[in-house]
Amino acid sequence: MNAQKGFTLIELMIVVAIIGILAAIAIPQYQNYVTRARFAENNTIIAPVKAAIAECLQINNSTLASCDTAAKLLTQVGYPGLPTATTNLTSLTLTAATAAIVVTGTPLVNSCVVTWTPNVGDANKITWVGVTSGGCTKAQTGV
Repeated sequence: MNAQKGFTLIELMIVVAIIGILAAIAIPQYQNYVTRARFAENNTIIAPVKAAIAECLQINNSTLASCDTAAKLLTQVGYPGLPTATTNLTSLTLTAATAAIVVTGTPLVNSCVVTWTPNVGDANKITWVGVTSGGCTKAQTGV
């Protein structure tokens, strides 16, 4: 008798099913990973803005309204201006009265929007609270 070599149809179907399941799980996770890595640049870009706001708040006894525009940051602490658009950043704005930093990503980062709001409840420290919006999640922005 001749011994047959190779795989049966059922064995091949099982392998294809396993690959399909792995792909269904891995591809979305990879896409979130790539988006989060790209959005990390935006979180790095705002570090000097956060520092300028913190310094301004220290000078102005934690009064948010004194530090809520780029012009006030220039006057108070000499901060030259908000960062401009990049490959992953569409815009960066400050919200009047709250000094919140609104970071809007490009389509490369799913146009995610993250708002960083300073909390000055304790006069000795500033705490930044990040909120993700624009249909994005923490898995995509890291915030």
